[in-house]
Amino acid sequence: MNLDWLNDGRKIPDEVMHYIRIMAVYAIRVLGLGPEEVARAYNFNRHCIYRWLNQYDAGGFEALKSEMPPGATPLVTDEMDEWLAHVVLSHTPLDFDYDDNLWTCGILAELLKREFAVTVSESTIRLHLKKLELTPQKPEYQDAERDEQEIEYFLTVKFPKIQRLAEKLGADIGFQDEAGVGIRTRYGRTWGKRGQTPIVKVSMKRGGYNVLSVVTAQGTLRYSVKEGHIDGAVFVDFLKQIIHGRERPLILLVDHATFHGSKVVRDFVREHRAELRIFFLPKHAPEYNPDEQVWEEVKVNHIGKQPIRDKKDLKQRLQSILKGLQKNTKRVISFFHLPDTRYAAQVVPCES
Repeated sequence: MNLDWLNDGRKIPDEVMHYIRIMAVYAIRVLGLGPEEVARAYNFNRHCIYRWLNQYDAGGFEALKSEMPPGATPLVTDEMDEWLAHVVLSHTPLDFDYDDNLWTCGILAELLKREFAVTVSESTIRLHLKKLELTPQKPEYQDAERDEQEIEYFLTVKFPKIQRLAEKLGADIGFQDEAGVGIRTRYGRTWGKRGQTPIVKVSMKRGGYNVLSVVTAQGTLRYSVKEGHIDGAVFVDFLKQIIHGRERPLILLVDHATFHGSKVVRDFVREHRAELRIFFLPKHAPEYNPDEQVWEEVKVNHIGKQPIRDKKDLKQRLQSILKGLQKNTKRVISFFHLPDTRYAAQVVPCES
């Protein structure tokens, strides 16, 4: 029997090599054997083993199906790689008549065939995306109705005017928002055994609160925890709370929630014009509101990871978190130094 293949892996049929690669990776990643140990057992150079491990890490067992023979010309050229990177970073599948917003290796393989008449597997696409330093990620979804021109106008024209008005009036500029926080609000991850989803016992009761808040670039936070629906009357009560006892007028920026523009709110602002002005932020662009970070702090960093027992417990925790954040001036100031909120970081000087 000719056993030359034992010393020269190139003589092993690719179909057989496919199973050898899977067995080797399985022995390391699943059974816990060391790469050097497996390399000796299968009589392969350790560099081959590490290459297989990299392929597996990039695309799973599917990525181990085949390897290019030494010296062969790659099917996916540098030009195609450049095209892949451009398509992934600058387009969505919708631009190519797919009924999908998200890129998959299958769609990219089809497009590569359509564009360059090259047929490759999904695992090959996956390996090339990894080489291009592209990774699968959870996207940030933006409202399709947002108007980029409106945002640009707000940042370059409208807000600078508001800043000049604030300086003229000796007023502070505040950013307001509201959010619902429920018993079922949950975020975060925990550790568990591979392939077994961890189970965490939690309350499945319904119930929650609405929280209104205002932050300023000086690091102040005012808030109110409300039970039930927020309407114009509730918002007016909150406005009374935040202007009570103020020595300086307040210019408030709000989103386009219906109650912000209600008659009862308009009438209240008109009656208290010397104390309060309200302007609107761009539509469908919450990232430009520094007060959005209050909810990131409350929901994601705290409430979402805590064992909430019932509605009473939720309210106590909410109050505690908000009071702690209210005292943490530096943390609130940091909300104004994110890439999308730096425009609002300038503090209006007090009148001498």
